[in-house]
Amino acid sequence: MMQDRVVIVTGGGRGLGLAMAEALLAAGARVTITGARAAGELQAAAARFPDDRLLALTADVTRPEDCARTAAATLQHFGALHAVVNNAGRGMRLVSERFTTDPVPFWTVPPDIWASIIDINLNGAFNMAAAAMPHLLAQRDGRIVNVSTSDQTMVRRGYAPYGPSKAGLEAASRCWAQDVEGTGVTVNVLLPGGAANTELLPGGADRRGADGNLLDPALMGPPAVWLCSAASAAVNGGRFIARLWDAAAPEAARSPGVAKPAIM
Repeated sequence: MMQDRVVIVTGGGRGLGLAMAEALLAAGARVTITGARAAGELQAAAARFPDDRLLALTADVTRPEDCARTAAATLQHFGALHAVVNNAGRGMRLVSERFTTDPVPFWTVPPDIWASIIDINLNGAFNMAAAAMPHLLAQRDGRIVNVSTSDQTMVRRGYAPYGPSKAGLEAASRCWAQDVEGTGVTVNVLLPGGAANTELLPGGADRRGADGNLLDPALMGPPAVWLCSAASAAVNGGRFIARLWDAAAPEAARSPGVAKPAIM
């Protein structure tokens, strides 16, 4: 499905990003993964795929120049670019290791931590997408996939700024999808559909999401492959829940559209 397709996956050294990168590689794609500081994780991932189909770059999505460098390096290394998966993000562990059991009042969040989470989760996706868009538009073929979270998490007590950052990303995705209509580029949202077993959650034997469940990051792979492929060319402005994914019926995992978002 993904032969000759090239994809950038930000935050691809671990967790959801690595799971999606592995699925894309298995489907035949060539993949660039990025990480801001996790050089060891990136090197370990690159060592597992020695056939030159994986490019690992240290790049901070909050820096537009790093995103421009990532797009340029991908084009130089692979000679093509077809999709961007905006997965890089930070969660509430930056605020507190006990956020799942002791809700954090928003006014106690240090301003620099608040700004950092918003910058990575929302501005970082903009920076990487914007860096790729000139090339995607020129070839009239491109996919932007923004990784989000469950709608309950966006407004859950004690989950600010993480929840609001993802709500902002989904609002941005809806705007972007309208902007690219008719260009050959699509913008869609993908989310696990519950807490996933990643570093966003505190460690320990009791690691669980707010709903008591814990999802395998690998479930993000199949829908990510489809959303980055030519098969999804007619789908723009969708929100897909990986937990509900059915390869035979992709639309079954799509959230129902709403005429106007109602946050409160």
